[in-house]
Amino acid sequence: MRIFGKGRNRPSASWRQATDRAFTLIGDGRYEDAGALLTRAADLEPWLSESWFNLALLHKFRHDWEQARAAGLRAVALLDRDTGAPDWWNVGIAATALQDWPLARRAWQAYGLRVPGSPTGSGEPLGMDLGSAAVRLSPEGEAEVVWGRRLDPARIEVLSIPLPSSGRRWGEVVLHDGVPHGERSTAAGHTYPVFDEIELWAPSPVPTWVVLLEAAGEADRDALEQLAADAGFAAEDWSSSVRLLCRMCSESRMPSDEGEGEHLDPHDHSEPGHPGPLGHRTDGQLWVPERECGLAAPASLVRGLLDGWVADSPDSRDWRDLEEVC
Repeated sequence: MRIFGKGRNRPSASWRQATDRAFTLIGDGRYEDAGALLTRAADLEPWLSESWFNLALLHKFRHDWEQARAAGLRAVALLDRDTGAPDWWNVGIAATALQDWPLARRAWQAYGLRVPGSPTGSGEPLGMDLGSAAVRLSPEGEAEVVWGRRLDPARIEVLSIPLPSSGRRWGEVVLHDGVPHGERSTAAGHTYPVFDEIELWAPSPVPTWVVLLEAAGEADRDALEQLAADAGFAAEDWSSSVRLLCRMCSESRMPSDEGEGEHLDPHDHSEPGHPGPLGHRTDGQLWVPERECGLAAPASLVRGLLDGWVADSPDSRDWRDLEEVC
């Protein structure tokens, strides 16, 4: 994060000392003290784009988006290259947080990304076709990695059903940082970045429920997930989709397969034999009928979905203990 000028006008020793000390304080969470030092550095070297980039970075950490935008614009005004500078990416994040769509478009284009629509368009920069990615919710707390759809370079729509401990819901849009921390790979060989959430950008009105299912086989479980999807909502078998990982494992490249049956993932730190967050492994059994399932659906619909699922195959399906958890 510490960036020093390489041009003919190198920053002074005082600038370097203030900047070094500031980032040490940022690492300790002492943002106010760091801000005073970075402001002093900008006063010492106001011609240096890095002075303003560092201030913009600090304001991003503090979620002070007005200040982040202002400092970021001063940084890009002093750049000596046209495209690809991380200064523009920080401007894009701040502009997205503030819903300053003309500036967000300008930032992504200046970074070198193609943004559909008119260059002067005032609407959201939609249709960038960035595909799927994973996002780490609450990265400084009880972090959880979930899957989502990238709306633009700074926002992901959450398509997994997060655990209630995250405080997040299916369908929410979160603002995320630009540098991935970790990857998730699929059995098909595709690799997806894991971005860290910065903050909630748009909440979801759809509550999260937890329910215990009796599903005789995987096809029964899959039927509920399909039934919820057909209704425009979601169901997720937490007994197979959830793994407990240490931070080192979470921020590395991890396979995203569910690991049912006898497969033992050496990075999985959960305990076998329990539905829910601790149930990724199953003591060698091919299938455990009792499943802890997350549901994202309105209160007016959730029981009807479950009853309809049972009615389609009453001999192999049942449910109990439905509870709203987020």
